[in-house]
This record gives sequence, C-alpha cells and structure tokens, in this order.
Amino acid sequence: MSAATGVVSGIRISHDRASLDDVEAACHADESAVLRRLVDVPGVQEAFALQTCNRFEAYVVTGAAATGRAVLADFAPDVGDHSVVEMGHGESLRHLMRVAAGLESLVLGEDQILGQVRDAYESAREAGAVGPMLDDAVTKAIHVGERARTETAINDGAVSVGSAAVKLLDERTVLDGATALVVGAGEMGTIAAHALADAPVETLYVANRSLDSATELTETVAHDEALAVALDGLPSALDAADVVVTATGSEGHVLGADDLRETGETVVVDIAQPRDVSPAADAVDGVTVYGMAALESVTDETERRRRTAAESVEAMIDREFEHLLESYKRKRADEVISAMYESAERVKEQELSEALSKLDAHGDLSDDQRDVVASMADALVSQLLAPPTKSLRDAAADDDWGTINTALQLFDPDFGERGDSEGSNGRAPPEFVREQFGGEIPDEAAEQMPEDVREIIADDD
Repeated sequence: MSAATGVVSGIRISHDRASLDDVEAACHADESAVLRRLVDVPGVQEAFALQTCNRFEAYVVTGAAATGRAVLADFAPDVGDHSVVEMGHGESLRHLMRVAAGLESLVLGEDQILGQVRDAYESAREAGAVGPMLDDAVTKAIHVGERARTETAINDGAVSVGSAAVKLLDERTVLDGATALVVGAGEMGTIAAHALADAPVETLYVANRSLDSATELTETVAHDEALAVALDGLPSALDAADVVVTATGSEGHVLGADDLRETGETVVVDIAQPRDVSPAADAVDGVTVYGMAALESVTDETERRRRTAAESVEAMIDREFEHLLESYKRKRADEVISAMYESAERVKEQELSEALSKLDAHGDLSDDQRDVVASMADALVSQLLAPPTKSLRDAAADDDWGTINTALQLFDPDFGERGDSEGSNGRAPPEFVREQFGGEIPDEAAEQMPEDVREIIADDD
C-alpha cells in the first residue's frame, strides 16, 4: 500500500458517553478476531483496535472517508447509536494522541492506558493489520503519551483504576485492621493488591484461577499477612473479607448474589471488564457493590490538580498533530517525486544508451569518456527535476492536491512501457491526460497544471 494514500476513519464507545453495559457489548473476547474482521472487509487497507475497561475503539484506513464510515457503521450493532462516536480523519488522529496521553481516561493522566495502547499496537502489528498510515499515527500517539508524562505533571499523583478502587474503599469504609480480598492477579489486580498492602489492612488475600500467579503476587507485595488462594478457595476468603476488589479477565460473572449472601458486611469494588459481580449482588443485605462509575468521585480532586498540566499536554498535541499531518504530506509528495525521478531515469537510460551507441559507431569510447557522458546525463536530470521537486513539496505543504495528482499522471513510471504511441519521453501524452478527466480537462484542473504542460496540451489541440 502506498505510504501516504487513504484516510483514517474511527469509532469509539467510551465512558464519556456510553454506559458500562454498552462498552461491554462493544468489546470482543478475541482482539485479533476484531482486527481480522476489519481487514477482511474489501476496501480496508489497515486496521487498529483498542479495548480497555472503559472503551472500545476501532480505526480503519480506506481509499475514501465514506468507505471507512460504512465499514464501521455496523461494527457495534448491540450498542445504542447515542453511545457511538464516529470520527473522521483528523479527529481520529488527534483522539489517538489524547487517549495515549491520558486526557480521555476516567482518571485524568493515568499511566495504564499508555501500556494498553502499546499492547494493542503490538497485537495489530502481529496480525499484519497496521500499515504505513496507522503505524505513523499510533507510534506518534505513543510518543505523545511518553512526552506528556515526562515533560508535564499530567500524572503527578496519578492513580490507576486499581489504586482508585482502594482509595474509594478507604473513603467508604474502615481499612485499618480490615481483611481485604483481591480477585484476579492481572495488571489491575496487581495494582489493587499493592495499594491495599500499603493501606493498614490486617490480612490480604489474593484469589486467582492460577494459584502460582496469586502466590507470585503475594510474594511481591509489602505485607506480612498476604495469602494466595485458588478460585476453589474463594468462598472461605469471601467469608473472611471485609473489602473486596474484583479485577479478573473472566467473560462471565465470578461473584453472584449467592456467593455474597453469607459474608456479612462487605464492600465490593468491581473494576473488571466485563463485570465480575452480578448486579443482583448489590441487593444482598450488608453488601455494597461499587462499579467503575463510582471511581469518578474519587478522582475529582486529583483531576483538578492536573488540569493545568492538561493544558500543556493539549498544546503539545496540537503541535504533534500538525507534525503528523506534515509528515503525511511529505510522504505523499515523495511518492510523486519518486515516480517523477523513475520516469526520468528510464528516459535517461534509454537516451544515454542510444547516444553511446551512436558515438561508438564513430570509434570506441574509453571508459572515462563514457563516464563523462553518463555524468552529464545525470546532471541534466538532477538540474531539470530540482525545481519541480521543490514545487511538489510546496504543493503538498499547501494541500494543493490538484498539482500533486496531475504530476502523478504526468510522471507515471509505467508510461515508459506504454509504447511510442503514448510518448517515448516518459511523459504522459495529451490524450492520456484528457483520459484521466473523462475526455475534457476542466478549467480548474488545467489552471493547476504547470505552464509547460498546458502548452503541450494546447499545441495538441
């Protein structure tokens, strides 16, 4: 695929306007299947998908914006239209940067999202779904995310979803001397376990499907009473627990109402996606269940402190966004310039061969003489193409795609293979140019053509 053609289209279903149920409905258990489904659609050149606890996002590169919108229109059929945000080319590119920088996170500036973007990028690369355009876009987003965290205070005092869950528990109940249980030893469960170990809890249980993973986590937390249990030991741990944080990767509910009915006073924070705790559990006497939405109040204070830093990040994104667009423009111009030089090189080689043959007919040329003639040919090509090279780069910078497209037609590297009837000088004959416009060249297109091209076409008339 060409490095600078196509447009990016995207959709997002995220916490800012979608319910947790809608996000859950949009997400897929197999991320690679999402990518395959996207790239298998005719007309899709590249694809990228990002799934987290709070968002599902999909991006495609197609030849036209309308094609991209059509591809993504039915991608989340179980989600209400009010929850789905469609994004055009520029908005998609800017949004990816905002996500990686933490500006779109439930907890402003949190660090976990940057790792999730990196993981999604690696998955897309392994699937062969990312090409030149999205590769530039996602790597630029990751670069912005890294700069935001090293050059601003956007993540000063930042809390991840896991540590925010513990902060919520500290606000809603007494952690001093409590028995805590973390269900799940993945990334969020690990953060929650470390945060609880730093809190004044007396005993910390970690329950996980893999007992080895749970044991490994309990050995890394700074707590003397950290105990690992497999999921078959979960009932006993629940009976002992005063507070619970659930963060598994299970596709179904791990805790139901019956599991919590005999636990007594228990506060549960469910930060899993899909949710670990059945909604019915919140109706059990003595049991209070908090979901992701409850974390917003916990993070308000931290968010206020980071708003000033966020303004600096916004300015950074503005600059990096322009740099990305300029990069696309330069690559588009470079494609045309490459085609121009390829055409010129073919003509030069043909004419040089004929010239040397004619000179040889008058006596053998020495190697030095041949080098002089070849160097002269190279110099002529370089000098003749230097001005149009600059003009094409200027045209790309000015979004003058009329000039760019005309140059692509005039310097198509395949012209040299079309035969003498279509011009042997590597340049598109007038009839071919007309053909590109359906017969007659519109005035506005003609006005954007170089003067010498207009003269050739006028002479042909």
